[in-house]
Amino acid sequence: MHAPQNADPTAVPSPVRAAPLYRERLTPSLWTLLAAAVAAPMVSLVFVPLDATVALLAGLAVAVAIIAALVLLSPVVAVQGGELRVGRAHIPVRFLGDPTGLVGAEAREVRGPGLPRTAWHALRGGIDGVVRVPVLDERDPVTEWVFSTRTPDRVVSAIRRAQRG
Repeated sequence: MHAPQNADPTAVPSPVRAAPLYRERLTPSLWTLLAAAVAAPMVSLVFVPLDATVALLAGLAVAVAIIAALVLLSPVVAVQGGELRVGRAHIPVRFLGDPTGLVGAEAREVRGPGLPRTAWHALRGGIDGVVRVPVLDERDPVTEWVFSTRTPDRVVSAIRRAQRG
């Protein structure tokens, strides 16, 4: 089989992005979204003297905008392409030790008094699970990553798979 005549033999193929081993958006809890929706009637009350229709539309627009911002700006936890990503932070899995997934009382301890001051953390209220991953790079002042997730066992499994392969 021959290459097309117009193909550049020195061209480097673009890297194909591997499918994520794990991906989760840390969206706010339902109670947080409902609390944000309370802004709608408050905004509506401001515009009632102008017109009831304007007040209703303004209230709905504000509620939709706040809820959309809370969801779309939520951090994403992903294990993809040999990296662990939590929000905008990322680290190659080769610099990570053995991860531990925690729930319940153990997770509360790690989120509170058991959180080391040298740990990097991304903790979200309303999400019970936590993953702890030690950082093995001696040059990094961060000793471990601690972050929230709804499925710590799946995150731990994805990190271990990425470390093996």
